[in-house]
Amino acid sequence: MSSLIPTLPGRSYTDPEIFAEEQRRIFESLWHCAVRSDELTRPGAFKTVRIGRESVIVVRGRDDRLRAFLNVCRHRGARLCPEESGEVKRTIRCSYHAWAYDLDGTLVAAPNLVKMPDVDRVRYGMLPVHLREWLGYAWLCLADEPPDFEENVKGAATERLGDPAAIDRYHVDKLALGRRIVYDVKANWKLIVENFMECYHCATIHPELTAVLPEFAGGFAAQYYVGHGALFAEKAEGFTIDGSRGFAKLPDVSEEQDRRYYAITVKPQVFINLVPDHVILHRMFPLEADRTIVECDWLYHPDVVGKNLDKSVELFHRVNEQDFEACEQTQPGMSSRAYRDGGVLVPSEHHIQKFHDWVNQRLRG
Repeated sequence: MSSLIPTLPGRSYTDPEIFAEEQRRIFESLWHCAVRSDELTRPGAFKTVRIGRESVIVVRGRDDRLRAFLNVCRHRGARLCPEESGEVKRTIRCSYHAWAYDLDGTLVAAPNLVKMPDVDRVRYGMLPVHLREWLGYAWLCLADEPPDFEENVKGAATERLGDPAAIDRYHVDKLALGRRIVYDVKANWKLIVENFMECYHCATIHPELTAVLPEFAGGFAAQYYVGHGALFAEKAEGFTIDGSRGFAKLPDVSEEQDRRYYAITVKPQVFINLVPDHVILHRMFPLEADRTIVECDWLYHPDVVGKNLDKSVELFHRVNEQDFEACEQTQPGMSSRAYRDGGVLVPSEHHIQKFHDWVNQRLRG
């Protein structure tokens, strides 16, 4: 095999028509990690989230179940919940013509509804969106028939870690949110995925990270090897900005997983980072061909939240800033005629071609 293999062409990162197809065939067709479940604690609590071109409401029902619906009134199409989050008492009510929906989506009230006995209140209820909970998050899929969750979502962790039980030992669904930082990245979502998948750049732009994970300075990312976790530097006591001690190992993390970092990509928009004492989870929300919102959550054992997390959070926050700046510096080059036919991948990046193949296959339907 040649040392250099081609990337996607430049227009894949800039063309609004290609981005629209990605929204339709990727983000609106696959499982999307949307909302942290424990942020919706009481019946009536809701959050709205953008998936592809759609706005979706995720709401806690009176039966304590989470449900998701398209954020559109079935009467004349008004947006039901314009806010990013909030709480309703009994119904979700349209502010335009006062159609009101139960928390299970059923149409329960509207002006003169009693004079229209033929109206099917289920048929004209809010349109439901498929929802599964995993790792403490609500995952949504807009497709009429969603792909298999075990294969396409949980399977990504197994494919990366080589053991279906490996991620379970972190009990991510039992962890608590210690910090959230939202990044507005002026770059195409695929540039961010490619960046996360490789470490050819690590020695250049991540001095703090390579001090803790020295093997990354060699250019091979953890994701290059199935089941491999990057070993902490001998002098590093924890996964912190200065290598100082972090927190106690999560209770069920195995000895083999201790003092190691694992990275998982769940296509199309989730990065999971596992270290012994916490988990870092990124969710991407592509807004335009050259703009992506990234929400990054730092998750800890509940006993740790409330302690000083700064040194622990700062390491990956610094990595995020370095990576996103690099992606933003790359985005303008995607429009250059120098990149008309794309660039190249060196051997330590060859696994990114599988991601490019996957994108092309999704776009071809």
